Amino acid sequence: MSDHKEDDNKTGISRRGFLGATAAASVAGAGLAAGVLVGGKEAEARTKTNANGLKFHVDPGELDDYYGFWSGGHSGEVRILGVPSMRELMRIPVFNRDSATGWGQTNESKRILGDNPQDYMGAGDTHHVHASYTNGTYDGRYLFTNDKLNTRVARIRMDIMKTDKIITVPNVTSIHGLRLQKYPKSNYAFANGEMVIPQPNDGRDLENPENYWTMLSAIDVESMEVKWQVLVDGNLDNNDTDYQGKYVCSTCYNSARGVTLPEMMGPERDWAVVINLKAVEEAVAAGDFTTIGDCKVPVVDGRGAEQGGSKFTMYIPVPRSPHGLNTTPDGKYFIANGKLSPTVSIIEIAKVDDYFAGKLKDPRDAVIAEPELGLGPLHTTYDNRGNAYTSVFLDSQVVKWNIADALRAAKGEKVNYIRQKLDVHYQIGHIKATMAETKEPDGKWLVALCKFSKDRFLPVGPLHAENDQLIDISGDEMKLVHDGPTFPEPHDCIMVRRDSVRPARVWKRDDPYFAETVAMAKADGITLEQDNKVIRDGNQVRVYMTTIAPNFGLTDFKIKQGDEVTVVITNMDSIEDLHHGFALTNHGINFEIAPQATASVTFTANKPGVHWYYCSWFCHALHMEMSGRMLVEAA
Repeated sequence: MSDHKEDDNKTGISRRGFLGATAAASVAGAGLAAGVLVGGKEAEARTKTNANGLKFHVDPGELDDYYGFWSGGHSGEVRILGVPSMRELMRIPVFNRDSATGWGQTNESKRILGDNPQDYMGAGDTHHVHASYTNGTYDGRYLFTNDKLNTRVARIRMDIMKTDKIITVPNVTSIHGLRLQKYPKSNYAFANGEMVIPQPNDGRDLENPENYWTMLSAIDVESMEVKWQVLVDGNLDNNDTDYQGKYVCSTCYNSARGVTLPEMMGPERDWAVVINLKAVEEAVAAGDFTTIGDCKVPVVDGRGAEQGGSKFTMYIPVPRSPHGLNTTPDGKYFIANGKLSPTVSIIEIAKVDDYFAGKLKDPRDAVIAEPELGLGPLHTTYDNRGNAYTSVFLDSQVVKWNIADALRAAKGEKVNYIRQKLDVHYQIGHIKATMAETKEPDGKWLVALCKFSKDRFLPVGPLHAENDQLIDISGDEMKLVHDGPTFPEPHDCIMVRRDSVRPARVWKRDDPYFAETVAMAKADGITLEQDNKVIRDGNQVRVYMTTIAPNFGLTDFKIKQGDEVTVVITNMDSIEDLHHGFALTNHGINFEIAPQATASVTFTANKPGVHWYYCSWFCHALHMEMSGRMLVEAA
């Protein structure tokens, strides 16, 4: 292993010191030495299982135990990883353009992206990805993710692993926290508007921050409509829901309602704000709401933090600039993470019940413990043995602590609730354990999503990879077993037991995903499964063709310069994973057509001449010969 002496001299730090003794020991114990595999059969065996006995090497032909769904951050996508192998399985384009699948180019994807997807230039910032629930555990229906950049929320169908709906959330800006109702099922996705803005944000009150506000939005999971919104004090950060279907709780920073960094950091305490779902729904049903500007979404007023809340809200003071908000799997507590405090706040949900029942007067009494964990606690996750795991940003550590012991310590008992601190690399943000956001946590694996990799991997220029680290939490001690680079920024993830996910092998011909294209074909008298025809309507041309490996249904078609051309392709192959592509040379057109699916694209033929199209997804021994010609007559 290189000593990296030259780098050490430049930075003025010891590489081993930067790694941290705890992590170095854990990596070595797993058969790794700072990312370098030690040779020999004995070392090979050590890389496949660790001291806790869990197998993390997945042999060729074996399947992972969990689907990992990672937010893609600045890329605007969602990534699917296998856990524990940490192999990237697939990328799901959401808010971004993707030339492999044609996302952002095909007519089907443009309908989902909106009337004018170019408004966003194929950009997005996915922060959180969460799955739908039935009775407190994953049901395999949907994934949801947010776009903080453009104030959008997207739904992904888990049967086809494709985005099928995107909405822009009105009256707010920068959707950040996003969680789903857990019980009795996910009727709502709750989206936090982070940045405060004038209401309405129409050019008035630009210089009057006292009139800036934000809201929590309840999005109907099936219709993808915003059903109602709640005005709140401060900036909403992260949120979570309870296991009884009663509440959504959000961390809320900037209680001073400032617009500069010093103003936002001023108060010693901000809030965790709890929203009473039943109270809001009853008010909306009774017409007890307002609307803002031209938007018709019902808005109820949940402000009133200085008085402890309103009939819709409860404001619980917690240390300054709280960040993560995580519900314990037993449904007893919300845990708010301090960020600018070394503590987390344990909020008893039964006391929230008491508050809304009028039995608890002071919201501060809902906080029953504030255990100290380290510098910069951000997020907390859980195992099935009563332990919590908190990411500590400034200390670059995962802190394992026992919830029951922390509560005993809060009552004055002399007990050490901290079980272990494990160095991770570096400056960890989100943290997630397997099935930890359900009532069925299994306490096997934990992933630390670190913001910096520094000297962990080969240097690749000024922009470094970030770092995902897999930790075995099945035993008494946490064991680091995997250290891998990832493209910025994997903001958050969930890990879902594989039997909870039931993906389709091929498409169904009646899938609503391409229903509008099917309707267009029907209007043209076309049977998509068999017809290969060109329909001309003035300067609008629709080209219909099928594909069966290794042939396009049309080996050529003729059009005129200036025509608006729609190419519709139906893949009649029914073999799993036998995809085709339509790549049109010198036109920037390339999209995927999955087995039994229909896909289409519309463009203007402004280049006269012969333009070849070909299959871009390897499909057959004669794949290279699968091609055809678009013949464009000069105007």
